[in-house]
Amino acid sequence: MGKANGKSGPLARRPDNSAFKQQRLPAWSPMLTANTVLPFFYFTALICMFLGVWLLLTVQRTQEMKLDYTEAGTCNKCFEKRKNVSHAAEPCTCTVVFPIEKAFKGNVFFYYGLQNFHQNLRRYMDSRDDAQMVGRKNKLENPSTYCTPFSRDQNGLPIAPCGAVANSIFNDSFTLTYIGSSGPPVPVPLLREGITWYTDKNVKYRNPTMTENMTSLAEVFKGTGQPLYWQKPVYDLDTVDPNNNGFINEDLLIWMREAAFPNFKKLYGVLLRASKPFTNGLPAGNYSIQIDYNFPVQYFRGRKEVVLTTLTWFGGQNHFLPIAYLVVSSLILLIAIVLTVVWWKFGKDGKNMEE
Repeated sequence: MGKANGKSGPLARRPDNSAFKQQRLPAWSPMLTANTVLPFFYFTALICMFLGVWLLLTVQRTQEMKLDYTEAGTCNKCFEKRKNVSHAAEPCTCTVVFPIEKAFKGNVFFYYGLQNFHQNLRRYMDSRDDAQMVGRKNKLENPSTYCTPFSRDQNGLPIAPCGAVANSIFNDSFTLTYIGSSGPPVPVPLLREGITWYTDKNVKYRNPTMTENMTSLAEVFKGTGQPLYWQKPVYDLDTVDPNNNGFINEDLLIWMREAAFPNFKKLYGVLLRASKPFTNGLPAGNYSIQIDYNFPVQYFRGRKEVVLTTLTWFGGQNHFLPIAYLVVSSLILLIAIVLTVVWWKFGKDGKNMEE
């Protein structure tokens, strides 16, 4: 046997005779008694109840209105038209009129919502090419195999952006109009820029670099095809702002961030409070919304809606967390009361407890 420190055998592997290595350090073990446990339970219940009531009052200060337009108003004819695949490319516009009884004060956010659309399926989420959407030129010509069967169009051209996620982008568009009690209808201005995450717009997604001899984004994407169900190529998605095209188009970026649940909403725009009568928010009255009805939902038995809402520091109108805090506080308080009754009945020293 080998020797270490002049010792051999088991003694050579024995830890040093120190307080730390021989576990002789002083320690403190709490004594769980009624005088320490019961106040902790009551204090925890009080804290959870305070947080629950506070969050509930915060959520109730928000205003929200949901409008299902799948077959509402004149949209029923568009809904029937989208059932026929041969009419999928034909434009269809419909209008829905709705009232807002109580004014929306402050910043108002405009969302579109889908029901029963599962963006969280693994094969669906994998059907994309992040290397292509970060602007790598070689990926424009050779998309990832993960994009199959949405990697090349019917002419054999590589699709940009490829994959099922980009191919299924929500492409309805909306024009909101305020119909006041007096005067002509007023278009509601929506801010459609700066609504994405900063990292998505400036880091995660980038357009391919333009060379010196290129003058437009169309030349960068030359030799590529558009997704099968798109009506416009990726370099011409926004005809108003040319800087909002390509892989950094904000509607595309919002759609590419997949939702975790089958019923979800995504931001479409924010009320621009620059002129009257919208400086303080959305006034009460009647509104009409004109919809370019393109996105079909009958294939997955879904529904479409628009959501108008105000926000607080806590977010939108979501009651889950405050209700969860109130339920937990009630359970903890109930347990504390039961323990208090048991302690009161059997006494502090436990002499009255039956063996």
